[in-house]
Amino acid sequence: MNYGQKLFLTATLPLILAAVAISVLVTLQSRQLAEREIRQLEEQLIAAKRAELKNYLSLARNAVINIYGRAGPDDEAAKLEVTRTLAAMLYGQDGYFFVFDYDGNNLVSPRKTDLIGANWSGMTDPNGIEITDALIRLARTGGGYHTYDWPKPSTGEIARMAVYVIGFQDWRWAIGTGVFIDDVVATVAASREQVETRVQRTFLYIGGITLAALLLVFTSGLFINIRDRRLADAKLKKLTQRVFDAQEEERRRVARELHDGISQILVGVRFSLEIAKRRLANGDSAGSDNLDQGIEHLSGAIQEVRRISRDLRPGVLDDLGLGPAIRTLAEDFGQRTGTEVSFDTVVFRNRLDEEAKIALYRVAQEAMTNIERHSGATHVAIDLRGHSRGATLKISDNGRGIHPDDPTNAHATGLGLRNMQERVEQLNGTLRIQSSRNGGTLVEANVPLTHLLPPQDRLGDETRATA
Repeated sequence: MNYGQKLFLTATLPLILAAVAISVLVTLQSRQLAEREIRQLEEQLIAAKRAELKNYLSLARNAVINIYGRAGPDDEAAKLEVTRTLAAMLYGQDGYFFVFDYDGNNLVSPRKTDLIGANWSGMTDPNGIEITDALIRLARTGGGYHTYDWPKPSTGEIARMAVYVIGFQDWRWAIGTGVFIDDVVATVAASREQVETRVQRTFLYIGGITLAALLLVFTSGLFINIRDRRLADAKLKKLTQRVFDAQEEERRRVARELHDGISQILVGVRFSLEIAKRRLANGDSAGSDNLDQGIEHLSGAIQEVRRISRDLRPGVLDDLGLGPAIRTLAEDFGQRTGTEVSFDTVVFRNRLDEEAKIALYRVAQEAMTNIERHSGATHVAIDLRGHSRGATLKISDNGRGIHPDDPTNAHATGLGLRNMQERVEQLNGTLRIQSSRNGGTLVEANVPLTHLLPPQDRLGDETRATA
């Protein structure tokens, strides 16, 4: 995965997880709340049905109470009159009253006459719920409610029925009536279906919002990625151009050093050798002086080659370390320019790694070059030391300073300072350049502790006191 994909995944994964968690919580909370409301609705509707049943049974009881109250336990005429009265009391399309004696024999069933006269003890509904025996038990204890499935007279289909039954204890009768509550069941089922539909719709809304958010994140990320790539390409082009400029500048410097130094010295050597050759050929003893002069010029050429080689890559940096390399750089600078240079350092107990040594040396080299070309300083102070946070190189002078708003100081934003900044940033370090109107510039480069290698053994520290 590339950086953009990792960034998109990092941005979208928490969003997706949050959306899923919200959806689950909303679904659970909605269903729990809806189920509680549906149960309350069901209880209210069933309570209304039971109150209706109780009223119906009160009417039936009032219709036969006078006959039952005057009759004895074995008054068959009174029993017959009561059964006829109850059989005639029909209401609605499916409402009727039924009677069972305590032995399970059906005495009244106007809507289902095939039950009359038969013993129905042990009768159950299609779900295995007791009917006759349960009704008789309720009648024996004074009365109560019972629910079971029963064929609906108007349609012949099985439906849920709520029954209220009371007992005529003297006659050992269970008298009751029932109402079908399939409308309640249908209402409850419809409510649950509506709840499920709302939950699904809410889930779809959350999913749609999440998808829109993901598209927004993706579009924004794509836009930012494209913009950053364009900026990165532009910076890369600038960096490439600066690398080319640095290469050309270094080539011009080396060419200038070769042309102005070594080339002229070698030309002088050639002239001295040619003059010595002519004089020696003519027997002139002064030719030996020209040979000595040529040898002297050749030694100067050798020294110049060494100086150029040292500027390109000082061997002392690899052999002895950063401290001796910067000390040599400072001494050469003082001898070449006549500027007073002081160098102070503390021997590192931990050695700087290769990248840090090169970067700090190049910072010092570039700073000294700027001082020589632009500052007009008479004194330069260099301080190099390690500490608990890493290593610090400070170079200060008493020159005219660097002021970006001064047109005479165009080097303030030149390639050299940018190179110094980039070298230090590559090490995750910091570069600070301070300058005052009264004169003087401070260049401070800090390298983090991560670029310090573990301590060497004591023998190594004594023989190689390097940075």
